Amino acid sequence: MEDLQGLLEKINREGVEKADAEAKKIVGEATAKAAGIVKAAREEAAKAKADAEGAAAAYAERAKETLRQAARDVVLEVENSVTSVFNRMLAENVDKALADESAAVGLVKEAIRSLTGPGEIVCGAKLAAALKSQIAAEGGFTVVTDDSTGSGFKVRVSGGRVEHEFTGAAITAEMARRLRPDLAELLK
Repeated sequence: MEDLQGLLEKINREGVEKADAEAKKIVGEATAKAAGIVKAAREEAAKAKADAEGAAAAYAERAKETLRQAARDVVLEVENSVTSVFNRMLAENVDKALADESAAVGLVKEAIRSLTGPGEIVCGAKLAAALKSQIAAEGGFTVVTDDSTGSGFKVRVSGGRVEHEFTGAAITAEMARRLRPDLAELLK
């Protein structure tokens, strides 16, 4: 019986050892599988974090660019508004200066002083009346009434092929063109 008892103990011991080995194997596989899952989860979390940081950086850059564009648009809008006010004031002052008949007659005389006739001075009816008597003495120039010139006048020579425009609109445009760089510099 002792043999039987020894045999049973041996079988029992071998069974327990085999069960322990199997349990250790299962635990080892489960531990390895869990470690793989944790590693994959960490990699996925790291990728998600990197993607989120990239998206946040791209959003921040787009926001900065939007702000830069908005600031540029504001500056351009202010510049356009100031330029518009400046041009309107300039046009009003030029028109006011050209409405003074004696000043306008002086400008006409100065404009034709170095020109040789025949030629025409084209202007509105009011200025034409003031010029007709004074320009007749200048020789070679006739006064033509044309109210479409607005304020100021035009001088035509060489059979109308050459025209110098001294209208309010032309003077304002030329002055604005010359003054605009200085005005733009002031706005910076």
